[in-house]
Amino acid sequence: MKKIILLTLLLSSYLISESQEDAVGTVLKSFPYLQTKDISSVLSLMDQWDKQQWIQLISNLDQVKKSVATEYAINAYVNHATQKSDLNATITSHLSTGLKNITTNSGKKFLLQQLSLLGNEKSIVSIRPLLKDAALSSDAARTIATIGGRMADKVLKKASGSSNLIEKTSAQSALQYLSAVNTSLPETPAKTSITPDNEVQQLLQLQDHMEKANLLFQKKQILIAAGKIKGIRALAFTRSFLKDPQLQSFVAPVVIRQVLNDPTLNGPLVTQWMQEAQQALKGEDSSELMKLSQAQANRINQEPGFISLFNGKDLSGWQGLVGNPISRSKMTPEQLATAQAKANESARQDWVVKDGLLIFTGHGDNLATVKKYRNFEMWVDWKITEKGDAGIYLRGSPQVQIWDTSRREVGAQVGSGGLYNNTIHPSKPTQVADNPIGSWNTFRIIMRGEKVTVFLNGKKVTDEVTLENYWNRQQAIFPEEQIELQAHGTYVAYRNIFLKELPDEEDLLDSREKAEGFYPLFNGKDLTGWTGNLNGYQAEDGMIVVHPEKSSGNLYTENTYADFVLRFDFQLTPGANNGIGIRAPLSGDAAYLGMEIQVLDNEHPKYAQLQPYQYHGSVYGVIPAKRGFLLPAGQWNTEEISIRGDEIKVTLNGTVITEGNLSAAGKNGTMDHKEHPGLLRKEGHIGFLGHGDVVRFKNIRIKKM
Repeated sequence: MKKIILLTLLLSSYLISESQEDAVGTVLKSFPYLQTKDISSVLSLMDQWDKQQWIQLISNLDQVKKSVATEYAINAYVNHATQKSDLNATITSHLSTGLKNITTNSGKKFLLQQLSLLGNEKSIVSIRPLLKDAALSSDAARTIATIGGRMADKVLKKASGSSNLIEKTSAQSALQYLSAVNTSLPETPAKTSITPDNEVQQLLQLQDHMEKANLLFQKKQILIAAGKIKGIRALAFTRSFLKDPQLQSFVAPVVIRQVLNDPTLNGPLVTQWMQEAQQALKGEDSSELMKLSQAQANRINQEPGFISLFNGKDLSGWQGLVGNPISRSKMTPEQLATAQAKANESARQDWVVKDGLLIFTGHGDNLATVKKYRNFEMWVDWKITEKGDAGIYLRGSPQVQIWDTSRREVGAQVGSGGLYNNTIHPSKPTQVADNPIGSWNTFRIIMRGEKVTVFLNGKKVTDEVTLENYWNRQQAIFPEEQIELQAHGTYVAYRNIFLKELPDEEDLLDSREKAEGFYPLFNGKDLTGWTGNLNGYQAEDGMIVVHPEKSSGNLYTENTYADFVLRFDFQLTPGANNGIGIRAPLSGDAAYLGMEIQVLDNEHPKYAQLQPYQYHGSVYGVIPAKRGFLLPAGQWNTEEISIRGDEIKVTLNGTVITEGNLSAAGKNGTMDHKEHPGLLRKEGHIGFLGHGDVVRFKNIRIKKM
């Protein structure tokens, strides 16, 4: 009997092995001459492979007859995996395992090249032992340097002090390489404020480095780093090198991957840039990237996106300043046309375009957009000189302040980014975030209704502050007007001016709620104002829809909230599970480090054994909710979450289902007997906490208390 069992196991093992080899063999037959029409089906097949099949494929690198087809197959999949974070992590793990198991140096060098393309820090652990290998040390050190990041820096610095001469020499060479790529900015007292954790500052650094880079490999490394940063500014930077004959074929796939990996990049401008990149595509990745980009082209073009307010060549779209919004409104059309012609002539002398920069010479008046704007999100880079003073007028009114923080005699020590001319509402920024004089700075300005939010160099310095009407203090800010770059007698330069129009609040709120102080958290068109999992959550037809098949993770508001009333509608699919994170941090488990209000189809049979603190509407693990008020899956529900201090209340479809005191609920231990440090938090982000199911949200609005 034992012999029969043993033979059965051996046969079963043999059949599994045969099956794995068949799957690998099928893929290898497609390479190296894979037709474009076949690429998707082959890569989809590889998506389904388990660990053993990958080990089988990678082991072929040790076999001369199979190594060429194997290299083509792995390279194709690596390119495919750079589009998706979950695939990136998986293939990185497989290649790292293969690096330990294969025996040929040629195979190991190939895997090092692929790991450098993936850029995942987790592979550094498997690469590090090769620093002591005489044949592979140099390649290993360069791969670690190319992957970059804190771990790479730490590993190379430690290896540079090794007693092993091979390891030491290779690490020192790689550190010199990194130093060449990351050419230092001029030393300034505030240099330490520029941190790699801040993508806005990171991009400013890369732009500075590019101006000083002389070697082609330096420029390529800078473009790779910029390609990992999301947003319109990073895309504009990489796209600008499509015109460089030495770099255009290299940067084309970088540009396309940026667009495909960032769902916030939409609109005709992005479509135009992606088409430029498609025309420059060359090499092995071109067919797959072309297919992916063409598949997304229609969506990218039709969804709202940023426009460029400055073309880097001339003053198109800009005009001289005539009076102010009130004085202009009193002019006849003929008077305004005459005054505008005179102002335009003056502006051409006072504002010049040089080397792609829009520069105020220090003499003259403001420069204004020809078009008027209502609600918008705006990005702009600016730079001033010593004693500089400038600003950005919103809807024709002063102003988001720019100045030299050393000018204590005028109060400039508070920093730039405040609404300087406010007298009732806050006029000062919440923190100093300016870069040193002579360095570039970046504003992100969001204006909705009367409220203005300003980020300076990635830090929020003005948080939904009402902009007052400087021209008539008794009147609210104008609903629509031009944007102006202030002329204040000192040099100022601008670049990368991008603007996206946002829908009116009136389109999203009824008059009653607006009068109560509510405003939208979701504009109904895109995920402006949100951060986190921007792939797995997408804006569709006025809804935020969870797509767990695309990506996992949570979606959070960029802003933080303390006391508030949150209202929203939601639709569950059968058995769906999600949650509303409140006062939550951006990392860690929001249910414990913040609080989670359960969103759950708790009437589904699979949830028959729930604890009371797991019902829909519960403060998860802490305060239970009443059952019986949730509409069946597929129907829309309306919910309100109100929190003030420690008092919390959840109302579902008009009935209060949860009400309690957070301090009292956690005083003698929580219901789930777990630690909930988030109960002590007084402020944090609001988020949607996905659990792998399709859920839809709409009409999301909030009132601060």
